[in-house]
Amino acid sequence: MRIGVDVGGTKTLAVALDDAGRVIAEERRATGWGPEAVVDGIVAVVTVVTGGARPDALGIGVPGQVSPDGVVRHALNLGIDVLDLAEVVGARTGLRPVVENDVRAAAVGAASLLPGAGSIAYLNLGTGIAAGIVGDGMPWRGARGAAGEIGHVSVDPAGPACSCGQRGCIEALAGGAAVAARWARPATFPVADVFDAAEAGDHLAAGLRADVVRGVASAVQLLVLTADVDVVVLGGGVSHLGERLRDPVRTALATAASGSAFLGSLELADRVVSTPRNAPVGARGAALLAGATAVTGV
Repeated sequence: MRIGVDVGGTKTLAVALDDAGRVIAEERRATGWGPEAVVDGIVAVVTVVTGGARPDALGIGVPGQVSPDGVVRHALNLGIDVLDLAEVVGARTGLRPVVENDVRAAAVGAASLLPGAGSIAYLNLGTGIAAGIVGDGMPWRGARGAAGEIGHVSVDPAGPACSCGQRGCIEALAGGAAVAARWARPATFPVADVFDAAEAGDHLAAGLRADVVRGVASAVQLLVLTADVDVVVLGGGVSHLGERLRDPVRTALATAASGSAFLGSLELADRVVSTPRNAPVGARGAALLAGATAVTGV
Protein backbone atom coordinates (compact mmCIF):
# COMPACT_ATOMS: atom_id res chain seq x y z
CA MET A 1 0.00 0.00 0.00
CA ARG A 2 1.32 3.41 -1.03
CA ILE A 3 -0.01 6.61 0.51
CA GLY A 4 -0.05 9.97 -1.25
CA VAL A 5 -0.99 13.33 0.26
CA ASP A 6 -1.80 16.48 -1.70
CA VAL A 7 -1.52 19.58 0.50
CA GLY A 8 -3.38 22.54 -0.98
CA GLY A 9 -4.19 26.00 0.28
CA THR A 10 -7.71 24.95 1.29
CA LYS A 11 -7.72 21.16 1.57
CA THR A 12 -5.39 18.27 2.38
CA LEU A 13 -6.26 15.09 0.50
CA ALA A 14 -4.78 11.62 1.05
CA VAL A 15 -5.27 8.46 -1.00
CA ALA A 16 -4.11 4.89 -0.55
CA LEU A 17 -3.13 2.95 -3.67
CA ASP A 18 -2.98 -0.82 -3.93
CA ASP A 19 -0.29 -2.68 -5.86
CA ALA A 20 -2.24 -2.18 -9.11
CA GLY A 21 -2.43 1.60 -8.61
CA ARG A 22 -6.13 1.63 -7.71
CA VAL A 23 -7.41 4.09 -5.11
CA ILE A 24 -8.65 1.99 -2.18
CA ALA A 25 -9.11 4.73 0.42
CA GLU A 26 -9.44 8.50 0.43
CA GLU A 27 -9.68 11.19 3.09
CA ARG A 28 -9.75 14.99 2.94
CA ARG A 29 -9.66 17.73 5.55
CA ALA A 30 -9.37 21.50 5.58
CA THR A 31 -5.74 22.65 5.51
CA GLY A 32 -4.63 24.50 8.61
CA TRP A 33 -2.43 27.58 8.72
CA GLY A 34 1.20 27.39 9.73
CA PRO A 35 3.71 24.55 10.02
CA GLU A 36 2.18 22.77 13.02
CA ALA A 37 -1.35 22.84 11.64
CA VAL A 38 -0.22 21.66 8.21
CA VAL A 39 1.66 18.72 9.71
CA ASP A 40 -1.28 17.86 11.97
CA GLY A 41 -3.54 17.72 8.92
CA ILE A 42 -1.14 15.47 7.01
CA VAL A 43 -0.81 13.05 9.92
CA ALA A 44 -4.58 12.98 10.42
CA VAL A 45 -5.45 12.05 6.82
CA VAL A 46 -2.62 9.48 6.66
CA THR A 47 -3.91 7.84 9.84
CA VAL A 48 -7.39 7.48 8.33
CA VAL A 49 -6.38 6.02 4.96
CA THR A 50 -3.89 3.56 6.43
CA GLY A 51 -6.45 2.20 8.89
CA GLY A 52 -3.65 1.45 11.32
CA ALA A 53 -1.59 -0.57 8.82
CA ARG A 54 1.97 0.41 7.98
CA PRO A 55 2.23 1.53 4.34
CA ASP A 56 5.08 0.61 2.03
CA ALA A 57 5.70 4.24 1.07
CA LEU A 58 4.45 7.75 1.83
CA GLY A 59 4.59 10.70 -0.53
CA ILE A 60 3.55 14.33 -0.04
CA GLY A 61 2.94 16.99 -2.67
CA VAL A 62 3.15 20.52 -1.29
CA PRO A 63 3.36 24.08 -2.68
CA GLY A 64 6.60 26.01 -2.56
CA GLN A 65 10.22 25.18 -3.23
CA VAL A 66 11.07 21.62 -2.20
CA SER A 67 14.64 20.40 -1.78
CA PRO A 68 15.61 16.79 -2.59
CA ASP A 69 15.77 16.00 1.15
CA GLY A 70 12.21 17.19 1.80
CA VAL A 71 12.70 20.72 3.14
CA VAL A 72 9.90 23.07 2.06
CA ARG A 73 10.54 26.79 1.58
CA HIS A 74 8.30 29.73 0.73
CA ALA A 75 4.96 27.89 0.85
CA LEU A 76 3.37 31.24 1.59
CA ASN A 77 -0.23 30.12 1.06
CA LEU A 78 0.29 27.61 3.90
CA GLY A 79 2.03 30.02 6.26
CA ILE A 80 5.35 28.18 5.90
CA ASP A 81 8.68 29.94 5.46
CA VAL A 82 11.03 26.98 6.04
CA LEU A 83 9.99 23.52 7.25
CA ASP A 84 11.79 20.17 7.17
CA LEU A 85 8.56 18.42 6.28
CA ALA A 86 10.13 15.02 5.65
CA GLU A 87 11.81 15.03 9.07
CA VAL A 88 8.76 16.20 11.02
CA VAL A 89 6.22 13.93 9.32
CA GLY A 90 8.65 11.00 9.53
CA ALA A 91 8.96 11.50 13.28
CA ARG A 92 5.16 11.60 13.67
CA THR A 93 4.32 8.64 11.41
CA GLY A 94 7.37 6.41 11.72
CA LEU A 95 7.89 6.52 7.96
CA ARG A 96 9.99 9.19 6.28
CA PRO A 97 8.01 10.57 3.32
CA VAL A 98 9.12 11.56 -0.15
CA VAL A 99 8.25 15.25 -0.52
CA GLU A 100 7.76 16.89 -3.92
CA ASN A 101 6.40 20.14 -5.29
CA ASP A 102 2.63 19.78 -5.70
CA VAL A 103 2.54 20.59 -9.43
CA ARG A 104 5.21 18.00 -10.22
CA ALA A 105 3.39 15.42 -8.12
CA ALA A 106 0.16 16.17 -9.98
CA ALA A 107 2.01 15.81 -13.28
CA VAL A 108 3.12 12.31 -12.30
CA GLY A 109 -0.43 11.45 -11.29
CA ALA A 110 -1.85 12.75 -14.56
CA ALA A 111 0.77 10.88 -16.57
CA SER A 112 -0.22 7.62 -14.87
CA LEU A 113 -3.75 8.05 -16.25
CA LEU A 114 -2.43 8.54 -19.80
CA PRO A 115 -0.42 5.36 -20.39
CA GLY A 116 -0.18 5.98 -24.14
CA ALA A 117 1.76 9.22 -23.67
CA GLY A 118 5.52 8.90 -23.32
CA SER A 119 5.84 12.46 -22.04
CA ILE A 120 3.39 15.03 -20.72
CA ALA A 121 3.30 18.58 -19.41
CA TYR A 122 0.75 19.16 -16.67
CA LEU A 123 -0.29 22.81 -16.95
CA ASN A 124 -1.56 23.86 -13.53
CA LEU A 125 -4.09 26.67 -13.97
CA GLY A 126 -4.85 27.97 -10.51
CA THR A 127 -4.19 31.16 -8.58
CA GLY A 128 -0.94 31.24 -10.52
CA ILE A 129 0.36 29.18 -13.43
CA ALA A 130 3.15 26.61 -13.58
CA ALA A 131 3.79 23.30 -15.30
CA GLY A 132 5.18 19.93 -14.34
CA ILE A 133 6.97 17.95 -17.05
CA VAL A 134 7.08 14.15 -16.91
CA GLY A 135 8.95 11.62 -19.05
CA ASP A 136 8.78 7.86 -18.50
CA GLY A 137 6.70 8.40 -15.37
CA MET A 138 9.19 10.64 -13.55
CA PRO A 139 9.29 14.44 -13.21
CA TRP A 140 11.90 16.61 -14.86
CA ARG A 141 13.13 19.12 -12.29
CA GLY A 142 15.85 20.90 -14.24
CA ALA A 143 19.28 21.96 -13.02
CA ARG A 144 17.94 24.06 -10.12
CA GLY A 145 14.41 22.75 -9.75
CA ALA A 146 12.84 25.45 -11.91
CA ALA A 147 11.68 23.36 -14.89
CA GLY A 148 8.12 24.29 -15.84
CA GLU A 149 8.02 27.69 -14.12
CA ILE A 150 6.47 29.37 -17.14
CA GLY A 151 3.95 31.69 -15.49
CA HIS A 152 6.23 34.72 -15.77
CA VAL A 153 7.15 34.34 -19.41
CA SER A 154 5.88 37.51 -21.09
CA VAL A 155 3.95 36.83 -24.29
CA ASP A 156 2.56 40.36 -24.76
CA PRO A 157 4.77 43.33 -23.77
CA ALA A 158 1.74 45.60 -24.11
CA GLY A 159 -0.48 43.31 -22.02
CA PRO A 160 -1.76 43.69 -18.46
CA ALA A 161 0.69 44.42 -15.66
CA CYS A 162 1.97 41.40 -13.76
CA SER A 163 2.87 41.16 -10.07
CA CYS A 164 6.45 40.27 -11.10
CA GLY A 165 6.95 43.72 -12.66
CA GLN A 166 6.62 42.71 -16.32
CA ARG A 167 3.62 43.09 -18.60
CA GLY A 168 1.70 40.43 -20.47
CA CYS A 169 3.00 37.39 -18.58
CA ILE A 170 1.10 34.16 -19.07
CA GLU A 171 0.06 34.38 -15.42
CA ALA A 172 -1.14 37.98 -15.83
CA LEU A 173 -3.39 36.85 -18.68
CA ALA A 174 -4.70 33.55 -17.33
CA GLY A 175 -3.83 33.18 -13.63
CA GLY A 176 -6.83 33.05 -11.33
CA ALA A 177 -5.61 35.81 -9.02
CA ALA A 178 -4.82 38.16 -11.91
CA VAL A 179 -8.19 37.54 -13.55
CA ALA A 180 -10.00 38.12 -10.24
CA ALA A 181 -8.16 41.42 -9.73
CA ARG A 182 -9.03 42.64 -13.22
CA TRP A 183 -12.64 41.49 -12.91
CA ALA A 184 -12.96 43.24 -9.52
CA ARG A 185 -16.41 41.87 -8.80
CA PRO A 186 -17.34 39.59 -5.90
CA ALA A 187 -17.39 35.96 -6.99
CA THR A 188 -16.67 32.60 -5.39
CA PHE A 189 -15.02 31.38 -8.59
CA PRO A 190 -13.95 34.53 -10.48
CA VAL A 191 -12.74 32.87 -13.71
CA ALA A 192 -15.96 30.86 -14.03
CA ASP A 193 -17.90 34.07 -13.31
CA VAL A 194 -15.98 35.82 -16.10
CA PHE A 195 -16.81 33.03 -18.57
CA ASP A 196 -20.49 33.11 -17.55
CA ALA A 197 -20.66 36.89 -17.96
CA ALA A 198 -18.87 36.74 -21.31
CA GLU A 199 -21.39 34.24 -22.59
CA ALA A 200 -24.14 36.61 -21.41
CA GLY A 201 -22.66 39.46 -23.48
CA ASP A 202 -20.59 41.41 -20.93
CA HIS A 203 -17.86 43.23 -22.89
CA LEU A 204 -15.31 43.41 -20.06
CA ALA A 205 -15.78 39.71 -19.36
CA ALA A 206 -15.39 38.89 -23.06
CA GLY A 207 -12.02 40.63 -23.13
CA LEU A 208 -10.87 38.87 -19.97
CA ARG A 209 -12.00 35.50 -21.33
CA ALA A 210 -10.07 36.15 -24.53
CA ASP A 211 -6.96 36.88 -22.46
CA VAL A 212 -7.38 33.65 -20.48
CA VAL A 213 -7.62 31.64 -23.69
CA ARG A 214 -4.66 33.50 -25.18
CA GLY A 215 -2.55 32.93 -22.08
CA VAL A 216 -3.32 29.20 -21.88
CA ALA A 217 -2.74 28.73 -25.62
CA SER A 218 0.60 30.53 -25.30
CA ALA A 219 1.58 28.25 -22.43
CA VAL A 220 0.71 25.14 -24.44
CA GLN A 221 2.72 26.37 -27.43
CA LEU A 222 5.68 27.22 -25.19
CA LEU A 223 5.67 23.80 -23.55
CA VAL A 224 5.50 21.97 -26.87
CA LEU A 225 8.20 24.10 -28.49
CA THR A 226 10.61 23.75 -25.56
CA ALA A 227 9.97 20.17 -24.37
CA ASP A 228 8.05 18.63 -27.31
CA VAL A 229 5.83 16.65 -24.93
CA ASP A 230 3.28 14.25 -26.38
CA VAL A 231 0.40 15.76 -24.40
CA VAL A 232 -0.34 18.96 -22.47
CA VAL A 233 -2.83 18.26 -19.69
CA LEU A 234 -4.92 21.18 -18.43
CA GLY A 235 -5.19 20.91 -14.65
CA GLY A 236 -5.82 23.02 -11.57
CA GLY A 237 -8.92 24.88 -10.50
CA VAL A 238 -9.39 26.91 -13.69
CA SER A 239 -9.37 23.70 -15.74
CA HIS A 240 -12.67 22.73 -14.12
CA LEU A 241 -14.24 24.87 -16.84
CA GLY A 242 -13.71 21.79 -19.00
CA GLU A 243 -14.58 22.11 -22.65
CA ARG A 244 -15.53 25.78 -22.16
CA LEU A 245 -11.79 26.42 -21.81
CA ARG A 246 -10.25 23.50 -23.67
CA ASP A 247 -12.17 23.97 -26.92
CA PRO A 248 -11.38 27.69 -27.45
CA VAL A 249 -7.73 27.00 -26.52
CA ARG A 250 -7.61 24.33 -29.21
CA THR A 251 -9.22 26.75 -31.66
CA ALA A 252 -6.66 29.46 -30.83
CA LEU A 253 -3.80 27.01 -31.35
CA ALA A 254 -5.22 25.85 -34.67
CA THR A 255 -5.66 29.45 -35.82
CA ALA A 256 -2.08 30.33 -34.89
CA ALA A 257 -0.82 27.27 -36.75
CA SER A 258 -2.83 28.02 -39.89
CA GLY A 259 -0.28 30.59 -41.00
CA SER A 260 2.80 28.50 -40.27
CA ALA A 261 3.67 25.21 -41.88
CA PHE A 262 6.06 24.53 -39.01
CA LEU A 263 3.47 25.08 -36.27
CA GLY A 264 0.93 23.17 -38.31
CA SER A 265 3.25 20.17 -38.42
CA LEU A 266 3.33 20.09 -34.61
CA GLU A 267 -0.43 19.47 -34.29
CA LEU A 268 -0.59 21.69 -31.21
CA ALA A 269 -4.36 21.60 -30.79
CA ASP A 270 -4.46 17.81 -30.81
CA ARG A 271 -2.03 17.62 -27.90
CA VAL A 272 -4.34 19.43 -25.44
CA VAL A 273 -6.41 17.27 -23.08
CA SER A 274 -8.20 17.88 -19.79
CA THR A 275 -7.47 16.21 -16.47
CA PRO A 276 -10.02 13.45 -15.84
CA ARG A 277 -12.75 14.99 -13.72
CA ASN A 278 -12.45 14.33 -9.98
CA ALA A 279 -9.21 12.38 -10.40
CA PRO A 280 -6.96 13.03 -7.35
CA VAL A 281 -3.88 13.47 -9.53
CA GLY A 282 -1.83 15.31 -6.90
CA ALA A 283 -2.21 12.71 -4.17
CA ARG A 284 -1.94 9.88 -6.69
CA GLY A 285 1.31 11.26 -8.08
CA ALA A 286 2.77 11.70 -4.60
CA ALA A 287 2.03 8.06 -3.82
CA LEU A 288 3.56 6.87 -7.10
CA LEU A 289 6.73 8.93 -6.55
CA ALA A 290 7.09 7.52 -3.05
CA GLY A 291 6.61 4.00 -4.36
CA ALA A 292 9.21 4.50 -7.10
CA THR A 293 11.71 5.86 -4.59
CA ALA A 294 11.10 2.93 -2.25
CA VAL A 295 11.83 0.51 -5.09
CA THR A 296 14.89 2.26 -6.52
CA GLY A 297 16.26 3.68 -3.29
CA VAL A 298 16.82 7.05 -5.00
